[in-house]
Amino acid sequence: MTEVTASVGTGFATTDMVLNIGPQHPATHGVLRLRLTLDGERVMACEPIIGYMHRGVEKLFEVRDYRQIIVLANRHDWLSAFSSELGVVLAVEDMLGMQVPERATWIRTLLAELNRVLNHLMFLGSYPLELGGITPIFYAFRERETIQEIMEEVSGGRMHYMFNRVGGLKEDLPAGWTGRASTAISTVRSRLQQIEDLVFGNEIFGARTKGVGVLSKQLVEAYGVSGPIARASGLDFDLRRDEPYLAYGELQDTLRVPVRTDGDCFARFAVLLDQTKVALDLADACLARLAELEPGPVNVRLPKILKAPEGSTYVWTENPLGLNGYYLVSRGEKTPWRLKLRTASFNNVAVLPEIVQGCVVADLVAILGSMFFVVGDIDK
Repeated sequence: MTEVTASVGTGFATTDMVLNIGPQHPATHGVLRLRLTLDGERVMACEPIIGYMHRGVEKLFEVRDYRQIIVLANRHDWLSAFSSELGVVLAVEDMLGMQVPERATWIRTLLAELNRVLNHLMFLGSYPLELGGITPIFYAFRERETIQEIMEEVSGGRMHYMFNRVGGLKEDLPAGWTGRASTAISTVRSRLQQIEDLVFGNEIFGARTKGVGVLSKQLVEAYGVSGPIARASGLDFDLRRDEPYLAYGELQDTLRVPVRTDGDCFARFAVLLDQTKVALDLADACLARLAELEPGPVNVRLPKILKAPEGSTYVWTENPLGLNGYYLVSRGEKTPWRLKLRTASFNNVAVLPEIVQGCVVADLVAILGSMFFVVGDIDK
C-alpha cells in the first residue's frame, strides 16, 4: 500500500498515476495499448503492450503452400497489401532462381508505387484528424478513391489485391487501363497542393507538431526505425535507391529521397507528403516505360506442385511504412519450413517510450499518430 499524506502546510503530496490508453481508444488508431505512468499531465514512462491482433501468421505459413501464403501475407499491413505480398513472392522467386518477365517487373513497380500513394494518403488525412482537424481527411479520401478505382479495376480487390503470383502477376493489364491510370495520377498530383495548403497553412497544426516528439538519428539507428520516420530524422537510406530491386535501378533519375533533419512530428508529416509526390512521379515513369515495351507474358508457367529447393534466403523491400524483411527457409517441400517477417511498424513503435518521456498527454497523441504504423503489422 502507498501512504499519501495530504494537506501538509500549503502543498499536496502526490503519487504517479498509471493510465491505460487503449486497446480501444481513438488516440491509438488501432488495437494498441499504452500503459502510461503520469505525474499530473506529464508522461514519466510509456510501455506499449502489443499482441491484441496477433493471429500467428508465421505458423500459418508453415502449413500453406507457396501459392497460398500470398493471401496471408497481404493482410498484416492492410494499407500496403500489394507491397506486402510482393515481398513474399520475391523471396520465393529468389529461392527458385526464377527470372520474371520484364513486363511483369514494370507492372509490379507501378502498382507498388500506387499502393504507396494509397498508404500515405491515409495517414495524410487521418493524422490531422487526431489533432482535431476533420477537413483534411475528406480531401485525402477523395484522392485515395481516385487511385483506388484503378487498383480495383486491375486486380479486382480494394484492400487485399492478390495480384502477385510466384513468377509474375495474375494477369495482364485491362485494355485502356494505362490511360485511365495516367489520368488518375495527374488528377491526384494536381490536387495534393490543396492538402498541403490546408495542413501546413494551419497555425494550430504547426504549434502541435513543430519541436514535438523529436527522434534523433542515433535512436533511429539503435532501434532499426525505417521509412519516412527515419528519413525525417536525417537517415538518408532508401532501398529503392541504395539496393535497387524490381525496376528501380532504371528509375534513379526519377527517384528522389526526401530527407529532413528536425526529426519532429512536423518533419515526419512533411516527408510523407514529399514521398507521395515522388511515388506519383515514379508511377508516371513506369507507365511511360510500359508504353515502350512490346506485348509479352506477365508470368512464368509453374509446375502443378511448386517446391522450393532446400536452403534459405532473405529478401527486403522498401514498403510504404519502412523496411520489410522476409526470411524464408525451405527443406525442399511445397510449404515453407519457416517464413519470418520483419515488419516496419514493430520497430517504429518500439522507439516510442524513448521519445514521449517528459511530454504531456496531449503531445503523446500527436507523437503516436506521427509514427505511421498499422497495428496488424506490429502483431502479425
